[in-house]
Amino acid sequence: MLPWFANDKFPLYLAPMAGFTDIVFRQLCKEHGADVMVTEFVMSDGLLREAAKVWEMVDFTHEQRPMGVQLFGSNPINMAEAARRVVDRMNPDFVDINYGCPSPKVCAVSAGSSLLRDLPLLGKIAEAVVKAVPGTPVTAKIRIGWDDQNVVAPEAGHILEAQGIQALAVHGRTRMQEYRGEANWEVIAQVAERLRIPVIGNGSVRSATDVLRVRSTSKVRGLMIGRAALGNPWIFNQIKHTLATGSPPPPVTMDERWTAMVRYAELLMDRPVRQQSGPSVTWMRQRLMAFVREFPGSRQLRRHLESANTLEDLRFLAAESRAGRLE
Repeated sequence: MLPWFANDKFPLYLAPMAGFTDIVFRQLCKEHGADVMVTEFVMSDGLLREAAKVWEMVDFTHEQRPMGVQLFGSNPINMAEAARRVVDRMNPDFVDINYGCPSPKVCAVSAGSSLLRDLPLLGKIAEAVVKAVPGTPVTAKIRIGWDDQNVVAPEAGHILEAQGIQALAVHGRTRMQEYRGEANWEVIAQVAERLRIPVIGNGSVRSATDVLRVRSTSKVRGLMIGRAALGNPWIFNQIKHTLATGSPPPPVTMDERWTAMVRYAELLMDRPVRQQSGPSVTWMRQRLMAFVREFPGSRQLRRHLESANTLEDLRFLAAESRAGRLE
């Protein structure tokens, strides 16, 4: 058994989200209570080409363990070799296979959630990766199916378990739903009921109330928090505090939010690939915008952030906001 499930532990995962769950954001979430981390997904072929940017995406620190690297692709041989190289170079706690991404670009290359329409290939990829890294656990993430007429999560779960997958995260939406609507927790519960391996639920998890509901109504062994964590790394400790005490902790202050946002930007700009691309922070605007969702006057703050081009601009905005001088 994976140690983070031992002794009835109920881990909270930070979901892998392309363009958001970089090494720095993962660090913030770990500091605020996330139990298990997974990198942004990377295409196996990019790792095989030794692309520096791709390898930086799977970088992590010792403090972030237990830590997994998530791969996607449609060629079992390439997926196996990519997993082998990741294990040799990074020594992650586990390798995770992405069968859930709904992106048209990913599905166009027969990867991600498109594999839910080709369960034999889904199984072959899992088999190849498991055999390639015999000393490292392999996990997987799926959606419940391609569309409402093709909900295959229970069948896919059985195939993956049979191939040696040691834990399965299930996002409770179909590929056609993308991120719309509420997650289907009935299907997730069905998968958890039928499999021997731990099942991690994902989708529409926003609070301790959601955690209590899942734990009381299903055999799900952990939860994966995605969009609710964007710009809100505090959510993990907030959930844990509420579960432990029965009441929510004090809300995060604006000063704490500005401190986290500026630190996030500073650390991200220190990353090796970013140091080669100049002083502009415009590429991270979408990530920074997530931090101000809960700010009073967030519309005005987003407008100001749209004009911030450098770290100095961001620091200036933080100082002006703290002094009450932003309009």
